[in-house]
Amino acid sequence: MTSTKFPEASGRDLTQYKAQLQTDGYCIIPSVLSPSQSQQTLSRLWAAAEESRNRGSDTYIPRLDPNESNVRVFYLLELDQAFRDLIAHPTAVDMVQSLLGEEFLVSNFTANIARPGSGSMGLHSDLSLQCPDPWVGAWAVNVIWCLTDTTFSNGSTLFIPGSHKWTTRTDVPSDADAESMLQPLEAKAGSIICIEGRIWHTSGKNVTRDQDRALLFGAYNAPFLRGQVNWAAGLSEETKGTLNPNMRDWLGVDARGNTERVKGVNRVY
Repeated sequence: MTSTKFPEASGRDLTQYKAQLQTDGYCIIPSVLSPSQSQQTLSRLWAAAEESRNRGSDTYIPRLDPNESNVRVFYLLELDQAFRDLIAHPTAVDMVQSLLGEEFLVSNFTANIARPGSGSMGLHSDLSLQCPDPWVGAWAVNVIWCLTDTTFSNGSTLFIPGSHKWTTRTDVPSDADAESMLQPLEAKAGSIICIEGRIWHTSGKNVTRDQDRALLFGAYNAPFLRGQVNWAAGLSEETKGTLNPNMRDWLGVDARGNTERVKGVNRVY
């Protein structure tokens, strides 16, 4: 499988999910991938993890995770066409544009496979990792692809409801990472979970004996905000040659950068 097509994505009514994302800062959309697509993508992910290690990128990051039971894979867009297809999936792009507007940048695309015994990473919001406060707008969104069922027991993402309304570091309670503050984002394989960039969250602990929890994290930014990854440097020339104009634009690999992206503010464009 060199490419993945998603004909079932066209025509789906996303109105209720867009409204929830705007209001609550998150939503869960079921059955975006079929069971066979989820399983196929999971197989490609394990192959990508092996290839990543072969290229010298460790899949265990001590500063992020307490032990090697978390398998992290970075630079997914460089490793397999399947992930380049997913980051441009019509449902994901539609949800991103509903929050960020027509123009956006792909900030990152990574994976985290929580194996039995894995622990939690540090509590954070994606936006707080990329820009200083105040966080006064919806400038980022994360689309999480569930390749397996994700439950509280196997390490689902934990989030703080309403935390997208926090605008400064001082709004974050000192006990924000207490279990009583966190709720799990549970979903079936094939679902996507969209969370606004200001939502504070962390990975859960996998306390099962035999269940992997595999998630892909597609991060998108408002067009004026520098991404987590410099794709112009992070993608090989061979991979860049596979990109269509939209993908080249979303990844910022061409020279124009941010020119003409912010519209309606002045009379230049």
